[in-house]
Amino acid sequence: MNRFEFVIAIAVILFVAFVLGWLAHWLLARFSQVSSADLDEMDALAKALHDAEEMRDQAIAYLQQREAELTGQLSQTEAELRAAMDGLREARHEAEELRVYIEAQGAGQS
Repeated sequence: MNRFEFVIAIAVILFVAFVLGWLAHWLLARFSQVSSADLDEMDALAKALHDAEEMRDQAIAYLQQREAELTGQLSQTEAELRAAMDGLREARHEAEELRVYIEAQGAGQS
């Protein structure tokens, strides 16, 4: 094999490799092509996901607001309970003092 035949053989091999590469690229592009129906479906899924995330954020905000309201109501109820318990304690103490006073008055008259 002389130099000219060697150059021709290398050129043919490179041309065949080029053609095979181009054919592989064309086949991959042909089979991996996304149809418009798939794009529409992906757009619909993206919109549904966005709507779901927005609803989740609204639900979280509502729950946080409701929790704050309930915490405030609980604090107010606890304060009212403490005030009522203090008032009851004072009333019992006053009733005890009155009972002792009445007993003392009853014992003094006898």
